[in-house]
Amino acid sequence: MKISVVGTGYVGLVSGTCIAETGVNVACVDIDEKKIEKLNNGIIPIYEPGLEDIYKKNVEKGRLEFTTDLGASIKDADAVFIAVGTPPDEDGSADLKYVLGVAREIGKNMDHYLVVVTKSTVPVGTSEKVKQAMLEELEKRGENIPFDVASNPEFLKEGSAVNDFLKPDRIVIGTESKRARKVMKRLYKPFLLNGHPILFMDIISSEMTKYAANSMLATKISFINDIANLCEIVGADVDNVRRGIGSDPRIGNKFIYPGTGYGGSCFPKDVQALIRTADEKNYSLDVLKAVEAVNYRQKEVLFNKLFKRFDGDLKGKKFAMWGLAFKPKTDDMREAPALVIIEKLLEAGASVVAYDPVAMNEAERILGDKISYAKDEYEAIIDADALILVTEWSEFRLPNFRVMEKLLKNKIIFDGRNIYDPEELAELGFEYFAIGRKTK
Repeated sequence: MKISVVGTGYVGLVSGTCIAETGVNVACVDIDEKKIEKLNNGIIPIYEPGLEDIYKKNVEKGRLEFTTDLGASIKDADAVFIAVGTPPDEDGSADLKYVLGVAREIGKNMDHYLVVVTKSTVPVGTSEKVKQAMLEELEKRGENIPFDVASNPEFLKEGSAVNDFLKPDRIVIGTESKRARKVMKRLYKPFLLNGHPILFMDIISSEMTKYAANSMLATKISFINDIANLCEIVGADVDNVRRGIGSDPRIGNKFIYPGTGYGGSCFPKDVQALIRTADEKNYSLDVLKAVEAVNYRQKEVLFNKLFKRFDGDLKGKKFAMWGLAFKPKTDDMREAPALVIIEKLLEAGASVVAYDPVAMNEAERILGDKISYAKDEYEAIIDADALILVTEWSEFRLPNFRVMEKLLKNKIIFDGRNIYDPEELAELGFEYFAIGRKTK
């Protein structure tokens, strides 16, 4: 088989590379000439564990190629995946200009039957718009070439995306065409060896499934954060509460870890887009509106604790920050809580020295010289008035507190992920602030 994947961002690059791993010939397409040049020279634009190895292997074997020529990429292809960005518009709805632009280019260049697959996260009804855009271009050409549109949302988690794609817990495909279904079933057959089936459904339900899944996960995060804040007020410990409710199999223990709010490229955008979709249909998704409101507030929780501890006087103070990415095992800083905290610290006249194992280059691209960057976690805390932990990277979990107490100006830790033991830190003489926990 041969496929084309349009868009070499996070979704497109992971999807194309992992599909090539099964022996399929994959052409990845992007209009960004510099990005394609880098990919052809062995440089991948994102950090994702395990991706670089299989990318290099499949390029060497000739199964994975990169080009700016969409027309050439779909010659003899069985399917073309649209995996371009859908950034939020000013009103929160998903901007489909890139998706529909690709659809038109396919319509201009196709010369045989194709299954056109929307891999990007798109609102309900997008596949029909893709179909119409292609039909318009074919009509301009005076051609009547058959094609089918299918929806195949991704459920990749940054930091474990390669494993998620190669060993999926489910594959959702929306199509009403038997011919398209046959093509997609053949393409995904190698991924079904773990016993999880393809879930075929209508296109609209497939499009809705992606938004509903991410919105449910975001809801769990905001729920536990709200509970954590209440725990602090009433004197409960959210860690005990979390273990108590997570032991119930109807609830489970995933996505109920309190912290500084969710970020990244998916949850904020998808929750907002689903709210907007409902608004357009004159229906109010009140639960998700509350989820969004709680998340905005939660991103400021650590700063508020810090502001209170220093009696509102942060001018001239220096704070160390461990973690900049929105979560571990990625360099993605989109909608990261760290950005909110940094902005508020700078506004208050404080300075920030940050360290992240992976996201330093991305941080410098976004923040420039607004903050300082340390070579490791211990350099970051030298003469700092306090440490702020935002991202729970594994190397931050068991630091040498004896070394830390010598480097910090004040033995104060603000733990945004509840990874430290309050009793241990109390015995060592640290002031410790966490999320929804009893601290000493």
